[in-house]
Amino acid sequence: MVALVQTVAFLGLEARGVEVQCQVAPGLPAFNVVGLPDKAVAESRERVRAAIAAMGLSLPPKRITVNLSPADLPKAGSHYDLPIALALLGAMGIVDAETLASYIVVGELSLDGRLAVTPGVLLAALHASAENLGLICPALQGSEAAWAGDVEVLAPANLLALLNHFKGQSILTPPDTGPAPEPDYGPDLKDVKGQETAKRALEIAAAGGHNLLMNGPPGSGKSLLASCLPGILPPLSPSEALEVSMVASVAGTLEGGQMSRQRPFRAPHHSASMAALVGGGLKVRPGEVSMAHLGVLFLDELPEFQRAVLDSLRQPLETGEVSVARANAHVTFPARVQMIAAMNPCRCGHLGDAALACSRAPRCAADYQAKVSGPLLDRIDLHIEVEALSAADLTMPPPAEGSGAVAERVAAARSTQRQRYAGLEARTNSEIDGDELEKHATPDEPGRALLTQAAQAIRLSARGYTRVLRVSRTIADLAGVEKIGRIHVAEALSYRRQAPRN
Repeated sequence: MVALVQTVAFLGLEARGVEVQCQVAPGLPAFNVVGLPDKAVAESRERVRAAIAAMGLSLPPKRITVNLSPADLPKAGSHYDLPIALALLGAMGIVDAETLASYIVVGELSLDGRLAVTPGVLLAALHASAENLGLICPALQGSEAAWAGDVEVLAPANLLALLNHFKGQSILTPPDTGPAPEPDYGPDLKDVKGQETAKRALEIAAAGGHNLLMNGPPGSGKSLLASCLPGILPPLSPSEALEVSMVASVAGTLEGGQMSRQRPFRAPHHSASMAALVGGGLKVRPGEVSMAHLGVLFLDELPEFQRAVLDSLRQPLETGEVSVARANAHVTFPARVQMIAAMNPCRCGHLGDAALACSRAPRCAADYQAKVSGPLLDRIDLHIEVEALSAADLTMPPPAEGSGAVAERVAAARSTQRQRYAGLEARTNSEIDGDELEKHATPDEPGRALLTQAAQAIRLSARGYTRVLRVSRTIADLAGVEKIGRIHVAEALSYRRQAPRN
């Protein structure tokens, strides 16, 4: 007898259908899994054997063959445990094969039959919904699967509970989506003393989704300013929250199955490898730039990252996605992020202070900043110098305006952009290009004249010219005006610098 169970294989954010076929036939006792399984799938034989034994059952002394079809599609992950176990139980006649045919099954088995958390349940649930099938998944991820909408979800705590449900002895309760986690907005802008120019640049970056580089000595507040950014960003829309949660689900970081409306904020250490930052590895997983999709990627101590690692961000920052190519797979992850970076002016960090600067200044600054390539710097919209704080600045009373007031202006500007780009791929000013850039970001005649003059004076690249227009559009949106004027272009140019030649 051959029993069939449906499951999925994950390729990036795509769930592909996989049919688990199990045959119990006469012959010498054996248990084989075929169909390009990886090590984790091959080891599922022992987990399945132990989980079935924990229920008081034993495998038949026959030849058991499990085929994962299509056979030429690589299978990776521990979520094949439960479908293999159910297919085997179906072939043994313990579970009705027709009942199993109406579900997609994912889940890792413990040796005592408990179902453990496994990545990708949300993607499996969306695939099940598209195929008009139900989903069987671990109990701890039932709320995650419930976000898929109109799909029947069975979320048992262990294999025995699932069998009792099928036999009608105890009915599993349908899971619900559960409460959303409380947002963590981090520090308030009231905690930042001085640095009015930096706060203004941070507001512009938040309003338009622009990349920002802060350059200043140690202790000037660069990291504090970056950590204030989540408090002024607008919440994710329901569709955006689903996109972000899909990436987190594949990465296995969607804790408790809770979908948050807060934008991601990722801050990898400068020792991160290229695979950790942009994705990859033996089993291709999303990197930090994809985990920050529709949110913020904060790179502190920018020149301390390996140059090759930083340059790997150039394509994602331009296209909004990461393509990881391997000999046996080609996987694409979304990576629409705004990058916030911070760096010291030189290795010692005190280039502007003659009393503290090292003996190699200013040569040390040129060598240190040359670690960041010109093409990467050209992709950063806003460049600001963060000055060191004096004792007088530190003794000043806290500023009257905090993150709440700034967040209101940012939300109003984002609302304007959402209405302007309704029906288009672009969500913010940082994403517009081509005809939309020409239509919505063309300044008036004085502004155009200033931009042309400045582009020749500081030798703006075509990319730099485009990014000045985008920032000008955001500044005008914050001001509540439709037409970009000379004053908006002038402020955008003040945040621009020519990328150094390396």
